[in-house]
Amino acid sequence: MSKFTVKNLNKFLLFKLPSAYISGVRVKSIDDNKAIATVKHKWINQNPFKSLYWATQGMASELATGILVMKHIDESGQKISMLVTKQTGTFTKKATGRIHFICKDGGFVKTAIDKTITTKEGVTLTMVAEGIDEQGDSVSKFEYEWSLKVKINK
Repeated sequence: MSKFTVKNLNKFLLFKLPSAYISGVRVKSIDDNKAIATVKHKWINQNPFKSLYWATQGMASELATGILVMKHIDESGQKISMLVTKQTGTFTKKATGRIHFICKDGGFVKTAIDKTITTKEGVTLTMVAEGIDEQGDSVSKFEYEWSLKVKINK
């Protein structure tokens, strides 16, 4: 049984990323290829313009990419470090209501992990999480460059 269930990941948020949890960020779904994190615009996570604060969008979007990386690392059976080395975000519409941050880059993660295991060298990959509102419109798009490297016992 996988420990990468929605329930376990949301418990992880509570204890390891409490600011995301308090802001309302939650994992909605995860499989080998896609992860979805959601957050609903509320008083606690709003900006002065009465929409979802950009940093809350960043937490949810990073989570959607990061849980795919964590899942594939766990499934590899190897000790692999992961670190965000670059991030960009684009905002296209006021974010109100419930926003779903969707990352469909799980296949790229497996390839990158296989490469770092084989070469014992660090690799980077860029993953995208797009924020979609309740009307189906894109409100934001975040790109994360993840650095992965097999940990070598010395």
